[in-house]
Amino acid sequence: MEKARVKKIFEEKVVPKLMEQFNYKNVMQVPKIEKIIVNMRCGDSIQNKAFLDEALADLIKISGQAPSIRKAKLSVANFKLRKGMPVGVAVTLRKNRMWEFFDRLVNIAIPRVRDFRGLNPKGFDSYGNYNFGIKEHIIFPEIDYDKVTKIRGMDICIVTTAKTDDEAFFLLKELGVPFRK
Repeated sequence: MEKARVKKIFEEKVVPKLMEQFNYKNVMQVPKIEKIIVNMRCGDSIQNKAFLDEALADLIKISGQAPSIRKAKLSVANFKLRKGMPVGVAVTLRKNRMWEFFDRLVNIAIPRVRDFRGLNPKGFDSYGNYNFGIKEHIIFPEIDYDKVTKIRGMDICIVTTAKTDDEAFFLLKELGVPFRK
């Protein structure tokens, strides 16, 4: 299997820049992306099971991998929610699928967001991981807009091996993530 385009860029261009910027003595010290977690909420599936199936199918198209169904941990009477009811779908991407998804996310999907000014650089969690949300899942070209009955949001978490937020920011910036100025 051939390496993903962004992984080649990471190995050939980003690793030397990171080694120079942070004075790493060994290539193994360089932070890298470990995994990407994509979560799609579908609380409306309580009333209609078809919404969950549609979210599941859309996330399969977007990620190229079968997601797991997330269930409610607590019962909430105001939302007519019982413990164990399905409330969302999530997928964890690693290795080649992760790099392919990252490439499509940064170069195709994010620029298609309406009135896009860049991702918020404050989305780091002080452990080197970056979290952000997308309001419309239809920005991905794999989704057929005409067949979508409900536009859903997505939460994306990019988990890195960076020790600090500065290292993770520099890593993602060099990989092409468009941060706000």
